[in-house]
Amino acid sequence: MKLAIIEDEIISYEQLPASYCDRGLYFGDGVYEVVRSYDGQLFAFEEHMQRFGQSLAAIGIDNVDLGDIRKRIRSAFEKSGIANAKIYWHITRGRGPRDHVGGPDLKPCFFMTITELNENAAAQVKARGMKVSTFPDWRWRRCDIKSLNLLANVLAARDASSKGCDEAILYNEQGYVTEGSSSAFFVIFDNKLQTTPLSENILPSITRIFVLECAKAVGLELVQKPYIIQEARGASEMFIAVTTRDIVGVIQFDDAVIGDGKVGSWTGKLTQQFKANRSKYCS
Repeated sequence: MKLAIIEDEIISYEQLPASYCDRGLYFGDGVYEVVRSYDGQLFAFEEHMQRFGQSLAAIGIDNVDLGDIRKRIRSAFEKSGIANAKIYWHITRGRGPRDHVGGPDLKPCFFMTITELNENAAAQVKARGMKVSTFPDWRWRRCDIKSLNLLANVLAARDASSKGCDEAILYNEQGYVTEGSSSAFFVIFDNKLQTTPLSENILPSITRIFVLECAKAVGLELVQKPYIIQEARGASEMFIAVTTRDIVGVIQFDDAVIGDGKVGSWTGKLTQQFKANRSKYCS
């Protein structure tokens, strides 16, 4: 007799809810996206949808109608009535008995949530700046795919939290900085903005695109070049960039105080430029 146990309840395998047989739960076999809205409009929605399509194609989930997904997201967002929302969705390869390959009849499963962003809390963090700590980059070798496999990111974030920090900055086996556990990462040396170049080991951050645009507008020279942790400690400023909070200044890197311990002037200029530009990408 085939059985299943959910918490302390024993049921027959045939009674097991289908959601417990999702390949996303068993294997992390799926991809996801997160977008946000500003004042009732989605920010960079098409850019996120394009990356989502690329992630689906990269893992071979090709029987998804992206036009239908667009409609579902917009419809749910409008129904939510949340002006400043965080919209999360994912698609897994499907549901079925636990098997690495899976059967030929797998049907992709879509899941989405819409929650309200705490803008007051975010503003406080922006004003005071955040602390970050470093952690080994234990992720797989295709970080350019926004997959559901996030255990290494979780471990890094939990380590940072245990140290009283707001984010973990990852570094590879050679000691080079890659990115944050859930963000893009930038350092500033005088009037030069430096970030690690994109590769299969770096997520092609959507917010990163707009940060680079802002950097040009405010007069920062862009340098896309790898750098080690010791170099980062000597930066005059640094910040993270992430969908839900855009640009947030970093005031402490491990035990090193950055600049004068306050959010830097270049970071402030970039933040204001980002705010000025964002209406162009809202819809």
